[in-house]
Amino acid sequence: MVVSSPPRYLSSTAIPFSRVLRPRTPLARRNIRVLTYHSMVMSVQNDVLRLLADPLRARIVTLLAGEALCTCHLVAETGARQTNISNHLRVLREAGLVESEPCGRFTYYRLRPEPMQKLAAHIGDLADVARAARTDNIRRPCP
Repeated sequence: MVVSSPPRYLSSTAIPFSRVLRPRTPLARRNIRVLTYHSMVMSVQNDVLRLLADPLRARIVTLLAGEALCTCHLVAETGARQTNISNHLRVLREAGLVESEPCGRFTYYRLRPEPMQKLAAHIGDLADVARAARTDNIRRPCP
């Protein structure tokens, strides 16, 4: 199991990468890996949602969905300062949502569709589960 250091945008509530559990039996090892992988996937999706909750980042992502833009274009469109835009782009790039392409003195950024499709599929799955629970009137009984 390869353990790497977490990206800077992850909060302290995410799974600690530095702590590796070492159970004694192979079955327990396999179960912990599956549980850890599932928790990591949920954590990454939650982190992406948290990243997109920032209004300026959401605006940047919306602008980059239509075309590749340079930092100067994003400054003109949003009215934010260049350093603020650059910091948000760095966080989005580290999260894997945005890719950069150097072009002379400028760097163009474009939105990567794959992570957005995964996030949309996850939210769509949640909507399907909620729709089924509402249709079947599933309710947990009170004690």
